[in-house]
Amino acid sequence: MTVAIVGGGASGVLTAINLLSATDDPQLDVVIFESSGIVGRGIAYGTTDQRHLLNVRARHMSAFPDHPADLLDWSLRTGRSQDPQSFLPRADYASYLQDRLRDVADDRLRIHAGKVIDIARTTDDTGGARFEVATARTTTAASHVVLAYGNLPPRPLAAGDHPLPEADWHLGNPWDLGRLRTLPADAHVLVVGTGLTAVDTAITLLEEGPNRHVTMVSRHGVLPEAHIAQTHVAWVTKVPEGPLTADLLARTVRDEIEAARDRDVDWRPVIDGLRPATQDIWLRLPQSERERFLAVYARDWEVRRHRMAREIADRVDGYRADGRLTVRQGTLVEVSDQGEVADVVIEPGEPALRYHAVVNCTGPLTDLSRSDSPLLQALHTRGLARPDPLRLGLHTTVDGELIGADDAVVPGLFSVGPPRKGTLWESTAIPEIRAQAAQLAARIVKR
Repeated sequence: MTVAIVGGGASGVLTAINLLSATDDPQLDVVIFESSGIVGRGIAYGTTDQRHLLNVRARHMSAFPDHPADLLDWSLRTGRSQDPQSFLPRADYASYLQDRLRDVADDRLRIHAGKVIDIARTTDDTGGARFEVATARTTTAASHVVLAYGNLPPRPLAAGDHPLPEADWHLGNPWDLGRLRTLPADAHVLVVGTGLTAVDTAITLLEEGPNRHVTMVSRHGVLPEAHIAQTHVAWVTKVPEGPLTADLLARTVRDEIEAARDRDVDWRPVIDGLRPATQDIWLRLPQSERERFLAVYARDWEVRRHRMAREIADRVDGYRADGRLTVRQGTLVEVSDQGEVADVVIEPGEPALRYHAVVNCTGPLTDLSRSDSPLLQALHTRGLARPDPLRLGLHTTVDGELIGADDAVVPGLFSVGPPRKGTLWESTAIPEIRAQAAQLAARIVKR
């Protein structure tokens, strides 16, 4: 039995850890395909800037649902923070995942430093379904394939219908810290997006260039909310029984927040109290109500659900107070290439402003039909994968098996993590990913 895991970030590593831990069977082979050749990092934890922090407290970030103190134990042994309420650097979390994989690794694990460009379904000598996983130079036969590629790169920036040109000032990859650091010490930078990635980008730019100025712009112009000091108060948020609508859910949350306020409880425990039920709530919503939630309430939910560490929020507040960071609402109306800089109009009728760089922090692309990934295009062409109805990721069952173009399950082809967002909504954070990885590993081994 060979399990091919496509992607070596958190989703892929957690899946491999659980597979290798679930059985001692020498016939199991686990192959992680990671184009960089370095597992455990991915986009989320690949940063080298120690000021980029996790947005979840350390006590909630264990790799194992049944051992919640595992990350804290590791942090203590390796001389890092012992505070369960702390927010560790993202790079440290990559080291943690690498160490945990090393603990269970044996000769059944291989790491393939190649980018998967195609997956084809075949049959073995007994007529059983198998897969051929292809990179540019190799083909690997597998009985099961797990798509654990994490978040896709952001959609290319455009001003209206005009894509931004390839230019030195156009930074399409916000995680290319090398390019950020080469900008002039007094650069004026436009960051398109106001989410957590945009905040990390601003921190790198402003901490390493005291004379730099950053403008963040997005359609909503709203930053993520901040965590507060742990209050040790839990709130059980009541979820209505019976048919659910997006409006009813929003009213329920507002009512719960008001009830909490009457008891001198902050709104954050109310949002956190929904966490265990979020996937069930999403599954109860009809398709039309999911669409309404996305259109009306999703942004308000995201900025409250995915919050900044308090230390990060304090930095951001300081930048804004000093006049070095501006956050505004708007879009790219017009962008003019001026060689080493760009002139940008953000609102119709406004004058163009000059920037040394325009950085794409709009968040991951979720519509797979618009991705330029050779693998996703190949899977779509072969009928093995298609977007979910909301185009938030892959169309999968609740258990993560892919649903092909013929509306039938593709046996043996699974997904873990962010690609399952359309099916589960809450599928991008470690607590959900670790549970998916454990459940999938148990299912594969049982087969």
